[in-house]
Amino acid sequence: MNEQTPPTPSRRKVLRTTAAAGAGIGITAAGAQGAAASSAAVPTTTTASPGTAAEPRRLGTTMAGVPFESRSTVRVAVVGLGNRGNAMIGLYLALPWVRVVAVCDPVREKAERATAQVVAAGRPAPAVYTNGEEDYENLCARTDVDFVHVATPWDSHYAIARAAMLNGKHVGVECPVAMRLDELWSLVDLSEQTRRHCMQLENCCYGRNEMRVLRMAHAGKFGDLLHGAGAYNHDLRALMFSPTYYEGPWRRRWHTRLRGDLYPNHGFGPVANYMDVNRGDRVVSISSFGTPALGLAEYRAEHMPPGDPSWKETYIESDRTISLVQTAKGRVIRLEHDVSTPHPYSRINSLGGTRGVFEDYPARVYLEPDHKDDQWHDFAAYADEFDHWLWKDHANPPGGHGGMDYIMVYRLMQCVRLGLVPDFDVYDAATWTAPVPLSHESIKAKGAPQEIPDFTRGEWRKARSGVDSVKPA
Repeated sequence: MNEQTPPTPSRRKVLRTTAAAGAGIGITAAGAQGAAASSAAVPTTTTASPGTAAEPRRLGTTMAGVPFESRSTVRVAVVGLGNRGNAMIGLYLALPWVRVVAVCDPVREKAERATAQVVAAGRPAPAVYTNGEEDYENLCARTDVDFVHVATPWDSHYAIARAAMLNGKHVGVECPVAMRLDELWSLVDLSEQTRRHCMQLENCCYGRNEMRVLRMAHAGKFGDLLHGAGAYNHDLRALMFSPTYYEGPWRRRWHTRLRGDLYPNHGFGPVANYMDVNRGDRVVSISSFGTPALGLAEYRAEHMPPGDPSWKETYIESDRTISLVQTAKGRVIRLEHDVSTPHPYSRINSLGGTRGVFEDYPARVYLEPDHKDDQWHDFAAYADEFDHWLWKDHANPPGGHGGMDYIMVYRLMQCVRLGLVPDFDVYDAATWTAPVPLSHESIKAKGAPQEIPDFTRGEWRKARSGVDSVKPA
C-alpha cells in the first residue's frame, strides 16, 4: 500500500488565503469569549448576523468524495486525556493496525495514565506533550502522525483542528466541532485547501438502532421521508457541579454564555443521515425557542455550599431548547436540548414518512403494509434484514455507549487504512454544529428563522454515499 502523503499547500499560503476568506463572515458575539484565543489568525467582523453571513468564496476544491491515502499502519495522536480521550485510547489499541504514537494533556498525571495504558497493551510508549495549554502545536508538528483525535473542552476544538490540518494531519473532533459560525467556515476552507479531512466524531451515527433506521430509510420502508427528531436530553446537573468529573467548570460555564442548543450533534447527525442531508438534500433554516434558565441555579441552591465559586455564575442557557429545522425538500427536523432538569436519558431519534414511523426510547415502529392495527411493533423484527454490516461483523463490540464508540473508531480507522472515502466529512461537521450559534441567535430574535449556510457550496445536490456504506472487499 502507498505510505506516502501527497503534498499539501504551505502553511504560510493557507494562513494567508484563509484569513482573506474569513474577513466579512459574521460571528456569534456571545460565543466569542470561549474562542477568542483560537481565532486571532482569522480576521472577522461582527457587523453581520451569523444567520445571514455571505458565503465565502471557495479557495480550494471540494472534499466531498475525497479518499484517505492508504497505509498499512495508522498512526494516531490523542489530544485531551480526560474521561472521553482516555476511553478512546483503549478502542484504538483494540485495532492491531493502529498505533497511538503521541498523547497530549496539560495535566501530567492524565498523560502518564494514558501512556501506561498503551504500554500495558504491549505497544511502544507514545510521545508525551504536557507543557501547557498549547503544547498540541508541537504534537501536530510531528511527522509520524496520520490522524489527530481531539477530546478537549469545546472552546479549544477549533484551534486544535486548525493546527492539525495546517500541519498536514487528518483530524477528528469530539462534539461540537467549533462554537462559532466563522470558525465553521474556516474549518471548511482549511480542509479544502490542505486536502485534509476534518470530521465530527459523532458516535451516535454508529448506534445499532440508528444504522438500522438508516438502511430501512434508504430501502424505502418509510416511503417518502417527511419529518424526524433528535435530541440530547440528559440530566447533567450533578456532573456539571462535580469537582472531579470535568477538568474545571468549563462545561457549566457555557451555560453563562449562550442560550441556544449547546450540543445538537447527537440528535441532528443521525436524522441528517436518514434524510441524506448534504447528499441530495440540505438544511436551509432553523427556528429556535428556549425556556427560562432555572434548573442549574435551583440545583446549586440545594447542593452547593456558600462561597463555592459557582455562586459567581449567572446562567442564561435555556433549560430546554426546541428547534425546528427546514430542509430544501420541505422536510422538518425537530431538535431538543436539556441537560439542566430531571429527565430520563433520551435522544428521541425519530423518523417518519408516508409509509410509517420509527420512535426510539424505547425503540418501536409502525410501517405499512407490515402493520395495520394502529399499534406499535417490535423494532427488533427488522434486525436480520436491515442491521448494518458493521453490526453484523461486530455483534458484541467493546467500549462504552452500547458499542457505538468502537464501531465508529473501527470504521474510521478502516477507511484511513484502506484509503476509502470517509463516511462523513467537514461539511457534515459544520452542518451538524451550526445550530449551536444559530439557535442562540434565533432565541434572541424570539424564534425568527436563521439561515443555515450551504457549507458544501452546491455539492449537496449530488447523491453520494455516507454512513450507509458498502463492506470493503
